Amino acid sequence: MKLPNLLGTKNGRLSAFFFLYMTEGIPLGFAAIAVATQLRRMGVGPAEIGAFVAAFYLPWAFKWAFGPLVDVFRSQRFGHRRAWIIGTQLMMAATLAVLIFLKLPEQLALFTAILLVHNSFAAIQDVAIDSLACNVLHENERGLANGLMFAGAAIGQAVGGSGVLFLIPYLGFQSSFIFVALCILAVTGLVVLPMKEALVQASAETVQKAGSGLRQAGAEMRDFAVAAFRSFLGTRGAFVGVFFALLPAGAMSLSLALQSNLSVELGLNDDQVAWLQLASTVSSAVAMVIGGILSDHFGRRRVLTIFIALMIVPVLYLMVELLKAGYVMPRQPGSGGPAVPQALVTALWLATISFNIFMGLMYGVRSALFMDVTNPRVAATQFTAYMALMNVAIAYTATWQGLAIEAWGYPVTLAVDAVFGLVGLALLPWMKKPASEAEQIGDAHAAGRASRSALGLGILCLAWLPFWTWRAETGSAEAIFNTFFTLVFVVAALFMLAGREVLGAQAGAALRRACLWLAPLLLALYLRKYLDVLGAWATPALHGLAQGLIYAVPMAAGAVLLLLARRNWGALSETSAR
Repeated sequence: MKLPNLLGTKNGRLSAFFFLYMTEGIPLGFAAIAVATQLRRMGVGPAEIGAFVAAFYLPWAFKWAFGPLVDVFRSQRFGHRRAWIIGTQLMMAATLAVLIFLKLPEQLALFTAILLVHNSFAAIQDVAIDSLACNVLHENERGLANGLMFAGAAIGQAVGGSGVLFLIPYLGFQSSFIFVALCILAVTGLVVLPMKEALVQASAETVQKAGSGLRQAGAEMRDFAVAAFRSFLGTRGAFVGVFFALLPAGAMSLSLALQSNLSVELGLNDDQVAWLQLASTVSSAVAMVIGGILSDHFGRRRVLTIFIALMIVPVLYLMVELLKAGYVMPRQPGSGGPAVPQALVTALWLATISFNIFMGLMYGVRSALFMDVTNPRVAATQFTAYMALMNVAIAYTATWQGLAIEAWGYPVTLAVDAVFGLVGLALLPWMKKPASEAEQIGDAHAAGRASRSALGLGILCLAWLPFWTWRAETGSAEAIFNTFFTLVFVVAALFMLAGREVLGAQAGAALRRACLWLAPLLLALYLRKYLDVLGAWATPALHGLAQGLIYAVPMAAGAVLLLLARRNWGALSETSAR
């Protein structure tokens, strides 16, 4: 039987993107719910599970870097985006199949590394799917299509999370990886392969791009960085949006590994965890639609403030119930401790489902608010970057919460999460949509924002030196500080690469070269976590060199950023005026 080309009709296109987004949600639900639950049953600690979930979200934080690759490298035979979707889905299935040969929890590090590769392909697939949607969806289809895409992602998370947990008693944990891979391949065979993407005749410019390969991709990534740099600094709303994206929008603990850890410790079996996750996902999906409708009628910032405030209510409620029951520190599953009161299990259900309802109400409104402050001339660039920064917030939140649970216990972690989740509300008054098209392009204060940003990043890079010197004194908070400085180094590196292009000759040849060399070295500082491993096999001289670079690179970067703060950024304001 010949399968239809779903891109040929309206209903077919809507169905196609629903199922394509399902393949994006499946691995997220699989890792954050199913795998996290099983790891806790195996005795893996909350800190390790938090780091595992954080690593899984990292590729989504940098998915903007894959855009130029998808744009430049194309197939005339299989279709431009269709070829990328087929290739990434096959690699997603292959990496999942490899996991069946690993033994957990002994090989957790290798398991995490392979899933990181898997999710990198998932992030590339997301870029290709969005690109395909922009090119084949008709204008009057895009609203409904976007709603169905988010619904598909939610259903995918339920399949990867609840579905796997339901099947584990019958298939076993390791065999469930094959089930997830087959779900992805089913979409490949039934939806993607029958697609007929319109072939674009390669122009001379396209051929030239393809011929230059990675060099062209690198040039487009540079153009992306410059465009994003200008857009973020162009207006106050866009600039504040960077910090709003980097902060959690409300409490997040009941949507990450904390909830999975606690479910296992309170005695829920796999079926019960699966039903809890399924009920939460469906409730959240319905709430997303309702939240969008309310924001259209009553204003985004007003309803977003209410929704974010409501998100902390179930978190604080669960905190109080845990304190009442005397359940503070994490316990090993099956350790034979005091019996868990049924009221505490009920409280977990009520808190998790109500939290997901409020989070669903918030979710779509927050994305719409970012669209409001985005410059329409660089919408794809700027909006994609905001979404990437939101994934950074998820990654570092999962990391610190896993560490905090082991250091402070569940109630304190929930309290800190609730308080920190409200910090972003202070920025909402500045997240205003520009009143006119001229203001949307930029304002006269862009140069000042660039200078202050360089100054702030420079000071933060220099603050690394005392932290690293006395890091042992920070105790269990060391990993949280490390996560914060990793984020500082990434932002500083991108700032220097884009800033040198914007300033041009005004930066000076020496400063431009310093930015070019220091940026990749700042990114490489992420490898400092392997310093002890290096010391075990490297010569003392090589180990000493690595230790010296950990001090020298941030110090040099801080000095360069302080010099950039003194440069004339007037080109930004002049460009905005034009």
